[in-house]
Amino acid sequence: MARYNPKETEPKWRKAWTDADAFKAVADRSKPKYYVLEMFPYPSGRLHMGHVRNYSMGDVIARFKRARGFSVLHPMGWDAFGLPAENAAMERGVDPKGWTYDNIARMRDELKQLGLSIDWSREFATCDVDYYGKQQAWFLDLLERGLVYRKESVVNWDPVDQTVLANEQVVDGKGWRSGAPVEKRKLNQWSMRITDYADQLTDDLKTLDRWPEKVRVMQENWIGRSKGLKFRFRSAGDGGPAGGLEVYTTRPDTLFGASFVGIAADHPLAAQVAARDPKAAAFIEECRRGAATEAEIETAEKKGYDTGLKVKHPFDPTWELPVWIANFILMEYGTGAIFACPAHDQRDLDFCRKYGLPVKPVVLPPGEDPATFEVGTEAYTGPGTIYNSRFLDGLDIEAAKAEAIARIEAQGDGDGATVFRLRDWGVSRQRAWGCPIPVVHCPACGVVPVPKDQLPVSHPADIEFGKSGNALERHPTWKHVTCPKCGGAATRETDTLDTFVDSSWYFARFANPHVPEPISKEDADYWLPVDQYIGGIEHAVLHLLYARFITKALADVGQLSVREPFAGLFTQGMVTHETYRRQNGEWVEPKDIEIVAEGNSRRATLVGSGEPVVIGDIEKMSKSKKNTVAPEEIFEVYGVDAARLFVLSDSPAERDVQWTTGGVQGSWRFVNRVWDEFDSQPEGKVDAEPDAELRRATHKLVKQVTEAIDTFRFNSGIARLYEFLNLLKANPAKGASPAVLAARQEALSAFARLVAPFTPHLAEECWARIGGEGMVVQAPWPDFDPALTEDATKVLPVQVNGKRRGEITAPAGAEPADVEKLVLADADIAAKLEGLTIRKIIVVKDRIVNIVAA
Repeated sequence: MARYNPKETEPKWRKAWTDADAFKAVADRSKPKYYVLEMFPYPSGRLHMGHVRNYSMGDVIARFKRARGFSVLHPMGWDAFGLPAENAAMERGVDPKGWTYDNIARMRDELKQLGLSIDWSREFATCDVDYYGKQQAWFLDLLERGLVYRKESVVNWDPVDQTVLANEQVVDGKGWRSGAPVEKRKLNQWSMRITDYADQLTDDLKTLDRWPEKVRVMQENWIGRSKGLKFRFRSAGDGGPAGGLEVYTTRPDTLFGASFVGIAADHPLAAQVAARDPKAAAFIEECRRGAATEAEIETAEKKGYDTGLKVKHPFDPTWELPVWIANFILMEYGTGAIFACPAHDQRDLDFCRKYGLPVKPVVLPPGEDPATFEVGTEAYTGPGTIYNSRFLDGLDIEAAKAEAIARIEAQGDGDGATVFRLRDWGVSRQRAWGCPIPVVHCPACGVVPVPKDQLPVSHPADIEFGKSGNALERHPTWKHVTCPKCGGAATRETDTLDTFVDSSWYFARFANPHVPEPISKEDADYWLPVDQYIGGIEHAVLHLLYARFITKALADVGQLSVREPFAGLFTQGMVTHETYRRQNGEWVEPKDIEIVAEGNSRRATLVGSGEPVVIGDIEKMSKSKKNTVAPEEIFEVYGVDAARLFVLSDSPAERDVQWTTGGVQGSWRFVNRVWDEFDSQPEGKVDAEPDAELRRATHKLVKQVTEAIDTFRFNSGIARLYEFLNLLKANPAKGASPAVLAARQEALSAFARLVAPFTPHLAEECWARIGGEGMVVQAPWPDFDPALTEDATKVLPVQVNGKRRGEITAPAGAEPADVEKLVLADADIAAKLEGLTIRKIIVVKDRIVNIVAA
């Protein structure tokens, strides 16, 4: 009996698939289509086990759908622009382009080793001139439509990397890569009008019924549509804001609880105050060096500066409120100014307690006494009745909002309004390794788009990345051009596009990456939307939001028909591993650790020296903590299929999986047990009636695995395969009757096809062993007979007067009269009925038996 040898088997079948062009996507309109896409990787240089899990999941779906008769598109590309390549260029003295393409070559080889059913003929990288040149073309379409514009705005500036950072790239007030304290600067920035689509982006979330609910909620919260009141506080006294101070609030019902009016450090009024007050200017500068993201602002200490200005309450001109500059107010939300009702907003409360400002509750919780209710250190944000609010007293919150808005509108001080937390998308990045923005700046003509027949605007061949900052800005000749409009001297735009732009449309280019236009509308109409998109929860907001926006924008300029890019979304869990540290705190890789069991505990030592090592927390695999496992090392020892099987079987796909050596060893044992079972089956067709029990188990297995893959319960489907293998072991080929051998033939044929999405190389070898036609990758998915998926017998619980007293086994579908006979003949049930008179027996077919007795 030949042993299963993955080192020979796996390369053999990968070559066979390549030779047969087995995974080429064909737009066959006689078949249903299925587009499977995993979020494409950044070419960092090597795969990690998270990649193995992510892409194996997509491969399971792609192989499954192909076997079910779908035309399948399963492409791969590279999200290849960005700072890591520039940093590598500076640190190592290499060309970022060469570094990137070298990494792509290594990772492509590793991905191919995984045996993924990818159509590699569609591969591209976002740093390919052909790709980003097409991106420049549709960028100009959006510019012409007014969806792209340039304006001065406040940005997060990394003084070391010398580039703008998105809020998400600022961690604890520092640049995520450089670690330098981030500064706030005003720069001319290119932006896209994503806010024009805010309503659509919110409303269309309701159509995405195959997205995780948590992701839809995250998107809805990020867009932040809210209905409220936009109104003006009138100025009180000299030096106040000319024309008043406009604020936006979602809680006009709490206006009578106002304690102060706050403005953002970037508010124009704050600048006016700073111009005459050095202390205010110093405070504003402190705010600019502080927290950048909303999450950081929420947890940061609340600080403020009293401007000395006052405004009048809109419902009482004798009531004056102080104006403060506050570090927790964002210029980007609403009007950059708020009124504070501390009793019913925690940030306002923390601020007022710190600075001794009044706290007046105006919403009375249910059951509380208005004479005694107080707010301590926690704001009350729940339901209730309005009080301490004059003409609003006695109203519920929603009625009070409506009444307050109506009064403000009648006074001419404001209007009910809908606003969004979402801000326009700033796409400028001050770095060279990105898609150049295709415009020039002319002293006479202003901003002039590069004519499309002059695209692509590519990088200069002699670009130098020897130091931080934008190498395009430093280049001596590249930026100097003639104006396409007047022919005069002009300069190119040296900012490049945010890498989120690159990934906002790649799925559409995959429909046909070989056409001269950015998107083949005919092919996109066939393949889009993506039927199943797979990726990490860390991209649940920005990447998905930007892709949704660009899809709608491209539809509006006539390049796409769909308005949502991803019909189905699945967010997979991470691959985790224990962490290990030496006594000096230095991280140690798992391959350098020896674990020794001591009773119920474990200890770790450094291989070779025996030095004690601290076993730390189980965390996401990361290079920084050295708790990664190199896939190639696993492949070398156990084979690709064993690694795939483990990451798919250990836990539900949406949950984290902890990598353990024992786990992959268990998968390796399963691979060998499967091969042993196929290798023991005699060749040739057995002409006999198949064993009924084994045949029924086979059809039940087909149904279970089919449903498991359809619902992303890969671990459940694999568990059923494990169980079925045990059943085959209990019905061995050696010495079996013709009926069992015939049933085993059907079972093994189905098993090879069912296991193929998970362990494709093993499945091909097994398929060949039993004489399957062609390759298993070309074989149809096995069908099941619904009648054979039902159990031949049913176990029915028996209740006496509503309490379970036993159970019986009856033929499936047995008639009530026959079930009654079985119940009455059962000795255990008879003992429970001793001394009682049966009044009635109620049989629910195939479910339960109820006996009423007295």
